[in-house]
Amino acid sequence: MTVVVRLAAALQVHAGGAERLELELPAPVTVGAVLDAVADVHPAIGRRLCDEAGTLRRHVNIFVGPDNARDLDELNTVVPDGVEVAVLPAVSGG
Repeated sequence: MTVVVRLAAALQVHAGGAERLELELPAPVTVGAVLDAVADVHPAIGRRLCDEAGTLRRHVNIFVGPDNARDLDELNTVVPDGVEVAVLPAVSGG
């Protein structure tokens, strides 16, 4: 199945300027599989998304459609067919 991944501006430089990636992955697709595929194509992005243990870095949010994967099943969240995945930096402040 084709999965569209939207990249935050800070990551686009590591993807040759692309703001979106289209990946062909076998179903069922999970957020973890999407991130692995992104890392295979663009290793510099992969290092910024997950740590050495394969855990999602705390300053990164992955949205599956309108839902934050952290509020679902994190890397095991299933990506339904036709739903876009967005990779965004966490926003904080005081």
